[in-house]
Amino acid sequence: MSGLTLQPVLSRHMKPQPVTEENKRFMRAASRSGPPLKVWRSRDYFAQLYRDRNGYLRLSVNRVGIDLNGRWKDGITWDELQRVKQETIGDAWAVEIYPPKTDLVDVANIRHLWILDQRPPYAWHDKKGQQ
Repeated sequence: MSGLTLQPVLSRHMKPQPVTEENKRFMRAASRSGPPLKVWRSRDYFAQLYRDRNGYLRLSVNRVGIDLNGRWKDGITWDELQRVKQETIGDAWAVEIYPPKTDLVDVANIRHLWILDQRPPYAWHDKKGQQ
């Protein structure tokens, strides 16, 4: 898989992180998805598509640059995330989750979009007022 060739390059720049409870939660969550179904890399972004054990698709997106602390560079705007979604999975509905603080896993600057099978009932109406 093309994403695997990226790891040796990044390992030179990555700094060891302490094993915290949050890191452990992240590792448990990541292991439930298994390897990515598909991987994309551009000059600016790295995107991976996963299917979890319940059949849900998740697109994980991060910048390819590494900051001075050895973490993925932050700051993906809504417009950039929308463009990456469009260029990877096409014209599909997706949502980003903001969990309660007790369930927060924030160990990397990665954005996650869950891909929906259909338009959600809470979605905005189009310009004609139709759903």
